[in-house]
Amino acid sequence: MSEDKKPAEPVKRKRNKGQSLTLRDVAKMAGVAPITASRALNTPEAVSDKILARVRDAVERTGYVPNLLAGGLASRKSRLVAALVPTITGSVFLETVQALTATLAASGYQMMLGQSGYAESREDALLEAIIGRRPDGVILTGIMRSPLARRRLIASGIPVVETWDLTPTPVDMLVGFSHERLGAAVAEYLHRRGKRHLAAISADDERAVRRNKAYSDTACALGIAGGGAEVPTHIVPAPSAVVSGREGLRTLLAQHPGIDAIFCSSDMVALGVMIEAQAQGIAIPQQLAVVGLGDLALSKDLHPALTTVRVDGTLIGQTAARYIIQRTEGKPVADPVCDVGFTIIERHSA
Repeated sequence: MSEDKKPAEPVKRKRNKGQSLTLRDVAKMAGVAPITASRALNTPEAVSDKILARVRDAVERTGYVPNLLAGGLASRKSRLVAALVPTITGSVFLETVQALTATLAASGYQMMLGQSGYAESREDALLEAIIGRRPDGVILTGIMRSPLARRRLIASGIPVVETWDLTPTPVDMLVGFSHERLGAAVAEYLHRRGKRHLAAISADDERAVRRNKAYSDTACALGIAGGGAEVPTHIVPAPSAVVSGREGLRTLLAQHPGIDAIFCSSDMVALGVMIEAQAQGIAIPQQLAVVGLGDLALSKDLHPALTTVRVDGTLIGQTAARYIIQRTEGKPVADPVCDVGFTIIERHSA
């Protein structure tokens, strides 16, 4: 086939779930022979600029990622599952990581852990490297919002589980909970506890922002946002720490001295709020109610014990691992979307 052949129409071949896009599909879309497409990807200097542009356009449109194990290993199971978490410095995801590791290991799989950070571009680059090595499964923290990474995952045919969130349009399978419902539930809880001037200290990542908006919207609807159009909120960088809570409380009190409750985006931030409140002689929960998120092991041993929201990270990890194992072994997943929900753990800080 000549390199000058006009590009063909987009590939129409229907692929079954789990069946990966091939180099032949990319070549057909670009209107070149598979060997020419291979040259364009591996030795771009060996083809014309026109052909290189057509092949790269087909790659971009399909999300194709070359299989780096194609030299004889592509047909074998790797027994390797890749899991991406935003950070390993925070403890909120550790429960899920431990459950993933144990459940996969029990079935003879090993887990490769990647730290994606909170930037979409960094997650895209990490996913491209992972897909090219063709693990048996990919487990993501949060839902996939990058169109490019989404196309790449679908094109790869690798089983994917998104976790720690919900969406009506998952890439493949999903195990999580609604951040919007969680934020609203905390506002409703504080309303029932008699609090009327709510505030928040929220991380700046996308999930925390959505959670805090639902919290603020619900508080406004209930008339407990201190009369404002939204709940006073201090934004801190993710992953947040104890110092973020101390600084956040000082800032909020300086601007809104009448607040009587704070919802924190993590238990560590809540701990910082409690330390600062104690330093300022503010009684918890009489003058200021504090609610965290994560139910860390230390939360129940604080004084007063921290009221927090628990998400069953162990269940998320176990379920996600089982989904990958079932798909890898050719078994159907009866319910590929699982909402694990959340629980408000009532203690003494709110």
